[in-house]
Amino acid sequence: MSEHIVRSHNKSLLLYHLVCPTKYRKKVFTAKVEKTLVEVCESISKRYEIEFIEIGTDEDHVHFLIQGVPMLSPQRVVQIVKSITGKEIFSRYKEVKKILWGGHFWTSGYYINTVGHYASEEVIKNYVEKQGMKYQKLFSQQLSLFE
Repeated sequence: MSEHIVRSHNKSLLLYHLVCPTKYRKKVFTAKVEKTLVEVCESISKRYEIEFIEIGTDEDHVHFLIQGVPMLSPQRVVQIVKSITGKEIFSRYKEVKKILWGGHFWTSGYYINTVGHYASEEVIKNYVEKQGMKYQKLFSQQLSLFE
């Protein structure tokens, strides 16, 4: 189970589920490429405050479960992971670079979602409502970003 990251002025537990498809959805994840992907992710963990909790492939895309810190936005985490892994795989496997012509390993798109460690959205809403003696709801809305 993931642990909180404690710093002098904050304590956080930020988990992201990130899915990255390969360019053109090409099936390039052989055993060798998968091994390299894990090695590169381990080196990313050493250089950045990004921990890979789990990594899984499905031939043409990768699922990452990542723990980050508040100083790194989700978009920055994605940028770091995609740019470094793509460059390293291309530099080690020329055959992959031939399959994925155009100089990009990953598609420009991705899927990212926060992972609730302790509670669902509903549990957190109930928790917030029960805080204090005179809680007054000032605003409430369904999640509907860009539907």
